[in-house]
Amino acid sequence: MSRSTDVVVIGGGYAGVMAANRLTRRDDVTVTVINPRPVFVPRLRLHQLVAGTHDAVVDYEAVLADGVRLVVDSAARIDAAARTVALTGGGELGYDYLIYAVGSGASAPRVPGAAEFAHPVATLEAARRLRSVLDDTPVTARVTVVGGGPTGIETAAELAERGRAVTLVCGGVLGPYLHPRARRTARTYLARLGVDVLEGPDTAVTAVTREAVELGDGRTVPSRVTVWAVGFGVPDLAHRSGLRTDAAGRLLTDETLTSVDDERVVAAGDSSAPSDLPFRMSAYAAGCLGAHAADTVLKRIAGDQPTPVDLSFPAMCISFGRGAGIFQLGRKDDTATRLYFSGPVGRKLKEISCDFSVKHLVTEARKPGSHSWPKDGKHRPAQLRARHGDAAPVA
Repeated sequence: MSRSTDVVVIGGGYAGVMAANRLTRRDDVTVTVINPRPVFVPRLRLHQLVAGTHDAVVDYEAVLADGVRLVVDSAARIDAAARTVALTGGGELGYDYLIYAVGSGASAPRVPGAAEFAHPVATLEAARRLRSVLDDTPVTARVTVVGGGPTGIETAAELAERGRAVTLVCGGVLGPYLHPRARRTARTYLARLGVDVLEGPDTAVTAVTREAVELGDGRTVPSRVTVWAVGFGVPDLAHRSGLRTDAAGRLLTDETLTSVDDERVVAAGDSSAPSDLPFRMSAYAAGCLGAHAADTVLKRIAGDQPTPVDLSFPAMCISFGRGAGIFQLGRKDDTATRLYFSGPVGRKLKEISCDFSVKHLVTEARKPGSHSWPKDGKHRPAQLRARHGDAAPVA
């Protein structure tokens, strides 16, 4: 009787759960997920948790396939040579293949005072702490949200809709991904909610104090509660484990998502950097990359050659409270088109996207191998050639 193949998945987010569920296509594969929380966190809902319109948790029993083992712990170190993962709580897990899907969180702020006085919103624990702070703060107190991307916009809108006095400091342009037409609509929605939007290069935050935010142009913005929604960072597990990473700490892989150091280690989601040209961090990309990572492992188990990742971004969506949204259509190379849906239709499409980010996991748990996604075909190879020249990987 042949021995089963043990696959350990580090991380129980969109990428990790999708990968774990897809691996159950083979009966002779044993799958273990390591995750520090006993619940799945749909991160697309964290801004709602902050405002009190959603709890942003789902039981793993609802999204993980039967037979997938969940270990509630954190990975302290990967020993690729020994094929083991040391756990923070003690002990270790052995593996035949490892899927590295540790995800992302708030990047460490470098602005003076931000670490002490600003509140991140990128994790469940951070969002809950911010919610508690807001519950203890008068609704009339000024709230400043720093960050003009989707997280900052959605958090500012959600809080304003709940009656908060909100300033959104963009540090640049509002919604950098949006087409200029959609960006004008976004400004209109935020104005209707009463959000004071500060844009332009001189609005970069230079310091955060207990009661204010200081900007590059010399202005001081009063702020009883400051929300930090600027960028994402990844855990340093790969670096600590002696695996090569990109400048941001993402695991360096080839185009099949296999580590450049060890073919038994495959990466997925926000913590992966295929060909040192990572995809945009998003729940959508995480699910697709998780599925592809699982396919790479399954092909290796079967003795087949893994295929290069192929992924396009058809859209990006932003909610403006519970009443409006923008569903920005995009080209396959992840740039915005002039076309977008707005208002209640945009909000509905955004809500559908949030729901489907979880439903795709549930479907994959019940029918492993069923998840599919839009392909690119030509833009990725062109981007690789532009980045690496003659040394570009063959896709």
